[in-house]
Amino acid sequence: MLVHLLRTYLRPYRRQLAAVVALQLVGTLAALTLPSLNADIIDHGIAQGDTGYVVSTGGWMLVVTLVQVVTIIAAVYYGARVAMAFGRDVRAAVFHQASAFSAREMGQFGAPSLITRNTNDVQQVQMLVMLTTTMLVMAPIMAIGGVVMALRQDVGLSWLMLVSVPVLLVGVLLVARRMIPQFRAMQQRIDVVNRVLREQITGVRVVRAFVREPYEADRFADANEALTTTALRAGRLMALMFPYVMLVLNVSSVAVLWFGGIRVDDGAMEIGALTAFLTYLMQILMSVMMAMFMVVMVPRAAVSAERIKAVLDTSSSVVTASDPVTSLPEQVSLEFDGAGFTFPGADEPVLRDVTLQVRPGSTLAVVGSTGAGKTTLISLVPRLIDATAGVVRVGGVDVRQLDPETLRRRIGLVPQKAYLFSGTIASNLRHGRADATDDELWQALEVAQAVDFVRAMPEGLDTPLGQGGTSVSGGQRQRLAIARALVRRPDIYLFDDSFSALDVATDARLRAALRPYIANAVVVTVAQRVSTVTAADQIAVLDDGAVVGVGTHDELMASCPTYVEIVESQLAVEDLT
Repeated sequence: MLVHLLRTYLRPYRRQLAAVVALQLVGTLAALTLPSLNADIIDHGIAQGDTGYVVSTGGWMLVVTLVQVVTIIAAVYYGARVAMAFGRDVRAAVFHQASAFSAREMGQFGAPSLITRNTNDVQQVQMLVMLTTTMLVMAPIMAIGGVVMALRQDVGLSWLMLVSVPVLLVGVLLVARRMIPQFRAMQQRIDVVNRVLREQITGVRVVRAFVREPYEADRFADANEALTTTALRAGRLMALMFPYVMLVLNVSSVAVLWFGGIRVDDGAMEIGALTAFLTYLMQILMSVMMAMFMVVMVPRAAVSAERIKAVLDTSSSVVTASDPVTSLPEQVSLEFDGAGFTFPGADEPVLRDVTLQVRPGSTLAVVGSTGAGKTTLISLVPRLIDATAGVVRVGGVDVRQLDPETLRRRIGLVPQKAYLFSGTIASNLRHGRADATDDELWQALEVAQAVDFVRAMPEGLDTPLGQGGTSVSGGQRQRLAIARALVRRPDIYLFDDSFSALDVATDARLRAALRPYIANAVVVTVAQRVSTVTAADQIAVLDDGAVVGVGTHDELMASCPTYVEIVESQLAVEDLT
């Protein structure tokens, strides 16, 4: 997964990566040249008292050092740009993929997990790319070059490399192997923390209303403690690695000085060569350490890559037709022909064999008990989900054959939970139609019975709203959502229990103002209060996902026991109140 993700999203930056490798090669070769020059100064300059040789060779060391500094800075610069561009591209890909998900896929992953995958998981892989371009490219060049240069200085001490490098490799690999499951668990714990935090922030009013702050604090503390414990386990393993590496480095240094000193005393090796060999051995071991550090980073990045690829490889169940229909008649009708929907793995369908027709200028009201499938029925029209049985037609065309943008431009949806975006009232209303004028916005607000409270706000249409519309009441939020749909002036209006937060008087005024405004459109409204839908041209009664009655209020009162039961239960409640 990790390799495939890197190959896919780093392909556009092959030239920059080639430049990074070239720059790292030059910089590393410069770093490998310096110990040899230093050995020459010691053996041929200082030992023989040749000041001129010291000065000239020292000048070359300065030039080589300058080359090393410039090339390494350039390599890090380009490597960082590639890593940041990679992260940007992957985040964009995950965002666009998630944006295309239907309600089924959104429910499968969950919003907190999608947020974590598009932030923390992408950051882990991006960090791996960053470290690869700055460290991993350098490590093999440094290791191989260091071995060659060390052997040039003295072959007799080469056995120390054959001992030190495997000892370092085995120890670091054993630690890294134990860290892999910890990193996988850590990403899952981050998901849980995000989910709990999101629930608590979104539902803060409910938490406070039911005095559940201590319980929610404990719930967050448990999730936070689980993440902390997992992170500490991984951190302890990582902390164990560095003392081990330093132990190997220091023991190797002592061994070089000990056995090298013996060779110098025997005249088999010069002091400068011993100094250079020690430096090369340190460079070799440091390069191995850098490579092993990358090995530690790879497992966490691999886990993150799996989670990212899971999103990128999940196709939306709502698929655009290969040759979609891009035009519809000026006025469209809506038809459900044996429509049904079953969630994957469910034993029973949520909807089954729904057959209804709504012509332009008429209203269909959908009533039924909680869980009867009313919202699912509404969701089939704009293809938030696709019917798993039967057909939904708009303008006589199966919605699955229509271009999604063409379909959704003709629909104005007011969802069951009115959601407003952070911004101003005007920017929220223009989600319905971006080029709407202020006059059109005020007209929609007037019909939605929202004009009074918007005019009362100091900044009117420019009044800022918090995320989710939490800065206004539930009824105001619902009326603004209705106004947003009215601004679009669509051919099909879908009101999914969109009047539930309104009092009876406001509801009546809104419906009276709405009637002439949407006179020529198809209107489908889901309602809980039967008294508000008695004037509908037809009422469909849903019970356990099936249509058990269709007709006017009077016809259903005479022929549909389920509808009669709903009406009588509401009348009984009204009598009690």
